[in-house]
Amino acid sequence: MKSWLQLARISNLPTVWTNVTAAWLLTGGALGDPRLYWLILAGSLLYTGGMILNDAADVKFDREHRRERPIPSGQIGLQTACTVGIAMLLIGATLATWFGANPRITAILVAAIVFYDIYHKQWDGSVIIMGACRMLLYLMAASASPAAALPAAVALGCYVVGITIAARLEHKSGLLPAASSLLALALLYTPGIVFAMRFASAGGYPMQLVILAAFAILIAYATQMLRKGGPAIGQAVGTLLAGIAIVDALAVSSVSTTIALGFVALAPLLRFWQRWVAAT
Repeated sequence: MKSWLQLARISNLPTVWTNVTAAWLLTGGALGDPRLYWLILAGSLLYTGGMILNDAADVKFDREHRRERPIPSGQIGLQTACTVGIAMLLIGATLATWFGANPRITAILVAAIVFYDIYHKQWDGSVIIMGACRMLLYLMAASASPAAALPAAVALGCYVVGITIAARLEHKSGLLPAASSLLALALLYTPGIVFAMRFASAGGYPMQLVILAAFAILIAYATQMLRKGGPAIGQAVGTLLAGIAIVDALAVSSVSTTIALGFVALAPLLRFWQRWVAAT
């Protein structure tokens, strides 16, 4: 069982739940609406299927550099992984559209997931596709009114691109490429800037400022780790992945501070979970 959890990077899955929930609430959806939970399931299947296919696509690389991964180590067969991953994508897309997601947005999301899985090792620009996957997940959950969730979706997409760029710096030898590290930091700061401006224009409540402070602490810690380079970058990336829940907290704080604070509390729990199942 643990090999499947590792293959699916299951420690990141709760951030999919916060993504979908935040997008749903931003468009006026009710927390008690059963459609939300079907969309969470759909998003979970799309994420998990994408992660499984990611390892399937990377099997040649992993056989040379990461032999401990479930497929090259022989714990899970390549054909089995492909079959399960494709099935999850198809079922997830079907559930999403059945329970109200825009079919076009859902189809583009699936295409982006598959494109990233196939080309992320071959094309440096695929980091943009990774960010687009999270942005499209937001918009899929917000299909009733995508415009209402668009600023939050774009902010999240930029943040995820920043994480992806930072993750690619982990195995660089010597000094980190200055342009790449600066770009990663600029993108990571994007949600804080976007929501600080929104809070300022709307007159931020004290709890919104607390959540913004939590995000600032997260970025400050990650910046320190990125500056150290080497293995410390892995710590930064794991923390930033858990921090997706705090980005969602910023987005949803205007709707429910209780849910937003719950998302903030989730971040350290995810970081702890990563000790058992790696996030990357």
